[in-house]
Amino acid sequence: MRIYLPATWPMLARTVKTGQFEPLGGTAFALTPKLRESYTAGDDEELEYAAMSEAARASLRLLSVEFGLGEDGTPARRVVVSADTDDVTLRPDLDDGAVRVTGPVPLSKIAAVHVDLPEAEHAVREASGAVDKADLGDLDAEFLVGEAEDFELAWYDASELPFLVELG
Repeated sequence: MRIYLPATWPMLARTVKTGQFEPLGGTAFALTPKLRESYTAGDDEELEYAAMSEAARASLRLLSVEFGLGEDGTPARRVVVSADTDDVTLRPDLDDGAVRVTGPVPLSKIAAVHVDLPEAEHAVREASGAVDKADLGDLDAEFLVGEAEDFELAWYDASELPFLVELG
């Protein structure tokens, strides 16, 4: 199963250093049966994109915590790690596409990394401070999150991860 793991730049750096990705709380997103049910139309590719988008929004939440802790050196870029593993359990108590990953994900199972480009940093920083309010229905906050989500994530092969972290 292809899973999408929300991350931040420091999490990528730790992945390069340790050779495995440690998902925070074991949370990931995937094309689950419940996610498929929630859409009236769409092929697998579109539904996979929806799962990745949920992971990107979760990355905003992770950034919000890092910035709240004073981690100003963290690039304000959403990060999503795509991996292939069957070592997951469904989490219908959370979002439609939420799954729980058991343990760390080895680098060998990572298929790709998706990150914002530098031009998205201002919008991502603003959105990270507004994501919780947006989830509670604040329209101004939802606008800020939407501004960040208008930026497409760039795709990098897993083999490029060390170079990506070094350039970051």
